[in-house]
Amino acid sequence: MEIMEFVLLAVPVVFLVGSVALAYKAVKSGAKRKTAVCTQIASFCIVGLACLIFPMTVNAADATAAGMDSMASGMGMLAAALATGISGIGGGIAVAGAAPAAIGATSEDPKAFGKSLIFVALGEGVALYGLLVSILILNKF
Repeated sequence: MEIMEFVLLAVPVVFLVGSVALAYKAVKSGAKRKTAVCTQIASFCIVGLACLIFPMTVNAADATAAGMDSMASGMGMLAAALATGISGIGGGIAVAGAAPAAIGATSEDPKAFGKSLIFVALGEGVALYGLLVSILILNKF
């Protein structure tokens, strides 16, 4: 049974790594970056749906559920992973817009450094809140 659990864990990882490799190859060959990002998001959604449709994939990660329902524990871990991942993506998008603007504002007026640093930190706060929520979810199980 251990081989089956390994296969169930390896399939989503292999699929996501393969999609990253294909997107990298597509960008190197001249495809637009927006298309590559959309491909990455679509592959993430497909793997997420597969994990929800086939809960064995989630249960395979939780072999040591001491006294807990392994399905509920697996779904809790999936929820913690989604909270961290999606908030990390949102924080990255926020910092991607705020950091270049902060650098530009600081280069024009060095006194604006403190104000611009606050906006960059607000974007990072989104990721920290997601991490906090996932820690709270993991402590529940």
